[in-house]
Amino acid sequence: MHADTPASPWIQRWSHLVPAHATVLDVACGQGRHMRWFHARGHAVTGVDRDRLALDGLQGLGERLCADIENDPWPLQGRQFGAVVVTHYLWRPLWPRILDSVAPGGLLLYETFAQGNEAFGKPSRPDFLLAPGELLQVCAGWRIVAYEHGLLRGPERMVQRIAALRPDGSAREPMAQLAYPMD
Repeated sequence: MHADTPASPWIQRWSHLVPAHATVLDVACGQGRHMRWFHARGHAVTGVDRDRLALDGLQGLGERLCADIENDPWPLQGRQFGAVVVTHYLWRPLWPRILDSVAPGGLLLYETFAQGNEAFGKPSRPDFLLAPGELLQVCAGWRIVAYEHGLLRGPERMVQRIAALRPDGSAREPMAQLAYPMD
């Protein structure tokens, strides 16, 4: 991906749910397309990735952390963000860390490949493909704003994606689920 690649339409669609001036964490940020998207909207951004060269291209955007989050300690222990963004990345052992990084009342935006993608190319290993409803299970107890699982075109790929709000402990939180058509 190049630095000029636009933010995912899913991230763009739901980014209005991130409160003004909230901090945003981009997990496995790569070239930083989502860091750029949120930075341009006035958010303080943090990106974590193991690719130092990719991170070097993000100078001036916000905090950049070079870390192998699959093999080394979580570099953001104890920190929480108003929003956490994860796209095109799946490492199930990190789910507790990712969920804990979302502040109470904060937003998780997650989009990655799903079972069935093997028909279109990589990733094709089950370790890197979400099972039907898997993100719903991961976010059980959260307010699901939107969830999709299905085929996207241009290029063709199977994805699963969710926009979910972490409970803030108030009694007013509805557990509504809205469905929207795939892009």
